[in-house]
Amino acid sequence: MAIAPIEDELILVEDLPVLRATESFESFYRREYRRVLGLAIVLSGNRSVAEELTQEAFLVTLRDWGRVGPMENPGAWVRKVVANRSVSWLRRVAVHTKVIVKLGQTQNNQPTLDTEVGLDLWHEVRRLPRRQAQTVALIYLNGLSRRDTAAVLGCSEETVKTHLSRAKGTLAARLGDLGEMP
Repeated sequence: MAIAPIEDELILVEDLPVLRATESFESFYRREYRRVLGLAIVLSGNRSVAEELTQEAFLVTLRDWGRVGPMENPGAWVRKVVANRSVSWLRRVAVHTKVIVKLGQTQNNQPTLDTEVGLDLWHEVRRLPRRQAQTVALIYLNGLSRRDTAAVLGCSEETVKTHLSRAKGTLAARLGDLGEMP
């Protein structure tokens, strides 16, 4: 029951909502960081990735602190952000791995399926001439056929084939550990 003053007189007022005092973000961060990081490590299996996921989650939380801070359990909210971002990260790793296999696969030579190699690969793809990079991304990342890629890029299938061939040659030279390109 709450007490509210009305014209120098105190009266009892029932059913008034009780507002919870919002903790400072800094205090929240200090209290929750280790536990959220632990969750991210378990979900990602990689400490450096977990640290990045945790930092991103706390940045989102800070940005929305006016809405998140007053929640009954803001710790659960930041954990949900980490869990969702971990799933997204694992999906990206799976896509990168598939691309590495497709780009680096030969009959006798399998590439190393390493996240760092995947990141290196996409870094090199971004360094390709624009049309070659677009062709590689559309075919290997989005799974489009050469015909569909040509339609998206507004060129012929033969042009797509040329861009893809040149891109593979450049990537093979830059990322020699992937082996010969198919």
